[in-house]
Amino acid sequence: MNSSKEAWGSRLGLILAMAGNSVGLGNFLRFPVQAINNGGGTFIIPYLVCFVLMGIPLLWIEWSMGRFGGKRGHHSTPFILNSMSAKPIWKYIGVFGIFTNIAVAAYYCYIESWTLSYALHSLKGTFSSLSQSSIALFFDDYINLSTSFFGIPNEAVFFFIICVVLNTYILSKGLAGIEKVAKIGMPLLILFGIFLAFKGLTIGTTAVSEQFPLANAWDGLNYLWTPQYDSLLRPGIWLAAAGQIFFTLSVGMGTIHCYAAYVKSKDDIALNATTAGFTNEFVEIVLGSLIVIPIAAGYFGLDWIKENMSFGIAFQTMPFLFNQWGDVLASIAGVFWFGLLFFAGITSSLAMGTPWMGFMTDEFGWNKIKGAISFGFLVLALGLPCVLFYKYGYFEQYDYWAGTVSLVIFALAETILFAWIFGLTKGWKEITTGADIKVPIIFKFIIKYITPVLLMGVFIGALITPVNNNWIDAFNNLSAHGTWPLDGQSLLLQISNAEKYHLLKNAVDPLVIESIKNEIFYTNMARIVLLILFVGITVLVYIAHKRRNKVK
Repeated sequence: MNSSKEAWGSRLGLILAMAGNSVGLGNFLRFPVQAINNGGGTFIIPYLVCFVLMGIPLLWIEWSMGRFGGKRGHHSTPFILNSMSAKPIWKYIGVFGIFTNIAVAAYYCYIESWTLSYALHSLKGTFSSLSQSSIALFFDDYINLSTSFFGIPNEAVFFFIICVVLNTYILSKGLAGIEKVAKIGMPLLILFGIFLAFKGLTIGTTAVSEQFPLANAWDGLNYLWTPQYDSLLRPGIWLAAAGQIFFTLSVGMGTIHCYAAYVKSKDDIALNATTAGFTNEFVEIVLGSLIVIPIAAGYFGLDWIKENMSFGIAFQTMPFLFNQWGDVLASIAGVFWFGLLFFAGITSSLAMGTPWMGFMTDEFGWNKIKGAISFGFLVLALGLPCVLFYKYGYFEQYDYWAGTVSLVIFALAETILFAWIFGLTKGWKEITTGADIKVPIIFKFIIKYITPVLLMGVFIGALITPVNNNWIDAFNNLSAHGTWPLDGQSLLLQISNAEKYHLLKNAVDPLVIESIKNEIFYTNMARIVLLILFVGITVLVYIAHKRRNKVK
């Protein structure tokens, strides 16, 4: 990727690529789970508030930072951030913008490979005669490397490699390859989504059964769009909503900076950023809410959804529900559903390759083929343990540290840099230069004060998450007993593996003891690998800095 000559071919291609970066598996898998688990309609209100107060400002910040750095020949976050402050620390904070993408791509491509495999299995008719429990068992067998595809053993490994190779090939074509995939993938994704949403909306009560007499697709939608206003006082719901906005827009990763670094110096970024953001929201709120929730409610009822809604429903339950539509329509629906997820995944994973490629091109003169192959190799090397040791929680460590904690830290840091160190006067000028819309002046105040406070809230929320995310009980407990009961998912307990050691201490069964020990071992192994990756990129940034000084 010759950074100095690369540019987006069209405005539509840029917007679709940016939207594709944001539109990912989380729109269709994470959003329905978060919404159901946080009170349905109660969740939507803080979700939309956080989109305005945190999502849109972060999009403008990252687009403008990217264009600012691109004008100075920088196409990766270490030196984009370095160009905005004279203090050397910022180039090393920018390491997060490369580290996060490589680490997330390593496990994200694995999930992506599930969708490709399941789309082909749907076409083949693998699920047509299976019961719901058998389909759920198929997923367990798949991740435990016990399934084969047309005689190819270790199917999960095979499809993971295919996905990495496919990403590498497209990335080797540079921005033109990414733009072409976005122009094909995004319209297909929306088309597939509209078809499935239509099916979800037309089920109604037609699938009522003796086992599920209260099955009603409309109950699912009503729950999602009927707020319980008294629940809005629960801080946990606001933190969950802020977290979902944060992750769905792909802010705090560094990909937006790198895409925007290839925008011309006077090109609009305000409207482009807003358009990409609203495209993502349309896909998430409209299509994301009209597929899984109504279809599942139409067959199982709302109560079943509340008890069973999880990430795995997409693979363990949806193929069974499609089977109720007859063999032909089941195959079409399966291909559309998993094809939709695949396009959502690959448009995001391609974005994750650009920070590494931009960095290696700018600083070490690598061409786009060399950059793409090296990125593919890193993803393969880091991702294979996620495939092989999935059952030991290796995958979850990547997701937690690289896909959650790193994003929050980087987004908070870049917001402070943009609003307080670079300065909002210069920052506002950068946002509004060439803008095709009038940016409301109120966002000056929001970017400087509200957005950083919200981000700090998300970080503190992750750091000291109380048991069951129930903040009101936690504050009551603090005032009454002086203690704060931490949840196992809180950052403080995650760092120490406290919950795992507690389980180990109380375990009696030798098999359970061995399983927990393995989980602790692979948890620590994943963290060491991530630490090595971060340190390695930091060293490369240091070397690049020294090379720049020699040139001067």
